[in-house]
Amino acid sequence: MPHPLLTVKELKKYFPVSKGVLRRKVADIKAVDGVSFSVEEGEVVGIVGESGSGKSTLGRAAIRLIEPTSGEVKYRGDDLLTMDHQALNCVRREVQMVFQDPYASLNPRRSVGDSIGEALTYHRIVKSHQKKVERVGEILELVGLSPEVMKRYPHEFSGGQQQRICIGRAIAMDPKLVICDEAVSALDISVQAQILNLFVELKKKLGLSYLFISHDLSVIRYVCDHVIVMYLGKVMESGRTEELFSNPKHPYTRALLSAVPVSHPDEKHNRIKLVGEIPTAMSPPSGCPFRTRCPYARKECSQVPPLKVAGNGHTYQCILDTDRYN
Repeated sequence: MPHPLLTVKELKKYFPVSKGVLRRKVADIKAVDGVSFSVEEGEVVGIVGESGSGKSTLGRAAIRLIEPTSGEVKYRGDDLLTMDHQALNCVRREVQMVFQDPYASLNPRRSVGDSIGEALTYHRIVKSHQKKVERVGEILELVGLSPEVMKRYPHEFSGGQQQRICIGRAIAMDPKLVICDEAVSALDISVQAQILNLFVELKKKLGLSYLFISHDLSVIRYVCDHVIVMYLGKVMESGRTEELFSNPKHPYTRALLSAVPVSHPDEKHNRIKLVGEIPTAMSPPSGCPFRTRCPYARKECSQVPPLKVAGNGHTYQCILDTDRYN
C-alpha cells in the first residue's frame, strides 16, 4: 500500500519566552500543539482558522522551514525530521511554498527570469543558460505570463502578476506538494478568483497536491478536498469539505461559518456570537481551548475533550452533544 505524500503526527512547535538579564526561559508559546493530518497524492488539504490559530506555523514546521519541537513528519514514508542536509535538499525539490505577500518574497534586484531560474541552476536541472531560458519561458506560459517578461523586475508587475511569478518559481522544480500560505489573501477579489483558478488548473496539469492555508472559508471550500479547522494550535474539527460545511459539529466551526455573509437577505443563518478575543498561546485555557469564547461552554469543558467521529472521516473534539444546540 503506497504511503501518503505527507504524514504529520502529534506535531508541536513551541517558542520559548525569556525574561530578565540572563534571558531565562519562563514559558512557552504553544503555536502548534499536537496536530495530526495527512495529505494524499493529488489531494488538496485546507487549514482554516483565525489569525493566531497556528496555521502558518504548522505549514512551515511540517516541511522543516522551522524546526518542530516534537512530533513526527514523514514525506512518502521517509522521516523528514531525521534527514541530513543532503537528503532534505532532495526533498526540497518536491516540496515548495507560495507565501502571502508576493512582493516581499521576490528579490527586487533580481529579474523574473533569475528568480525562477535560480533553483533550476542550483539543483542542476538545466545544464546551460539557453536551456534555463527555455524552461523559464515554459513556466511563465504555464502561469499565464508571456516569456518576454523574464527580463523585467518585480516592481513592474501588479500584485496578481507577482503572485503568478511566485507560483511559477514554486512549480519550476516540478514539485509534488505545494504549501500555499494565505496565497490569495493580499489580492483583490477579482484577482483572487483568477489565482485560485490557476491553482486548480496547475493541479490538473501537473498532478500537484496542496496544503492550502487560509482564513477565508469561501476559498477553502472552492479548492480543498479536506478541511482542518484550527484554534489556538489545536485541531477542533476535520473532515471532507462538503461534509464539514454542510454538517459542522464543533461550535468554533459553526462560528466561522456563521461569519460568512449570506447570499440573499432571506437566507437564514444559524449564527453563533463569539465573546472576546483569541487567548494567548502562552497560557491557553485548560481542556477545550475554545471554551472561554464558546456560548455553549459548561463546567465540564475544562476537561480534555474526547475525539468524536461523525462518520465518513469527519472528526471533532467537543465534550458537548453539539446536535442539541442546532
